Amino acid sequence: QVQLVVSGGGLVQAGGSLRLSCAASVSIFSITAMGWYRQAPGKQRELVARIISGGYTNYADSVKGRFTISRDVAKNTVYLQMNTLKPEDTAVYYCNAHRVEWTKDYWGQGNQVTVSS
Repeated sequence: QVQLVVSGGGLVQAGGSLRLSCAASVSIFSITAMGWYRQAPGKQRELVARIISGGYTNYADSVKGRFTISRDVAKNTVYLQMNTLKPEDTAVYYCNAHRVEWTKDYWGQGNQVTVSS
């Protein structure tokens, strides 16, 4: 069983910054991919950013240049630094862990990010 504990988020004005952290109960070095997803009211959950075990990253077009995903292997933690936030970034953000050997993905609890205009 893998546990993902998410912290950070909250309320910020447009143009501001927030950072989300996702602490895993297992070594993230062995995890194939860790990602951040978000779900806004009435919308489907979407991938925001992902980091692959080799360090490769990819982002949704809507956040490129504003968000940065990173990891600290020693702390088994993945971060999402969110800059220049926009009201359309308002959503519940989730951390995800995927490993090809697992039978399922694991998810952290959702954390609300609200950006006021």
